[in-house]
Amino acid sequence: MTLAVLSFSAIVACSPTPRPASAADLTEQERTAIADTVKQRLTSAYNLGSPDVVKSFMSIYPKSSSAQVVSAAGGRVTASRDTLEAGIRSFWESIGSLMKEPHWEWGPMLVDVLSRDAAVLTTTYVIPHHTEEGAPHVIGGAWTSLWKRVDGEWVIVREHLSDMPRAAAERMEATMGHKH
Repeated sequence: MTLAVLSFSAIVACSPTPRPASAADLTEQERTAIADTVKQRLTSAYNLGSPDVVKSFMSIYPKSSSAQVVSAAGGRVTASRDTLEAGIRSFWESIGSLMKEPHWEWGPMLVDVLSRDAAVLTTTYVIPHHTEEGAPHVIGGAWTSLWKRVDGEWVIVREHLSDMPRAAAERMEATMGHKH
């Protein structure tokens, strides 16, 4: 190598490179505002009383049908918004819409603000309800989601949901009482 090439390489290697804003660059007020926004978007979208529940659930994902959304749930991984929407629609039509008196209960929401444009939220949830026959039933689990600000709106681009163990759901069901 020539001296000029070595000198240029040394200059490039030692030059400060611009870095994206990280959480360390944010004020506590900014971090709190981002965390509150992400929590509010999630709880508003998962409104079981919405006239179009699937549309409401999907409102927290990128709007473009070609957008990549990686979702791991129920032992499967999907990588597109359209596939995710089909899965949510299937769940709602075959299970969700049959729940009697369901209500969504959130556990603590832990938000790690990574930057002005990225955050991770981890929470738990349960949906106590009654079956069509009136039997108490509970579904729920844990959910970790990676949120990204896209065109000024916070959306989920990666998520992993794990189901609540059936034994835990049965303990909750035992306290609910039977509907006739």
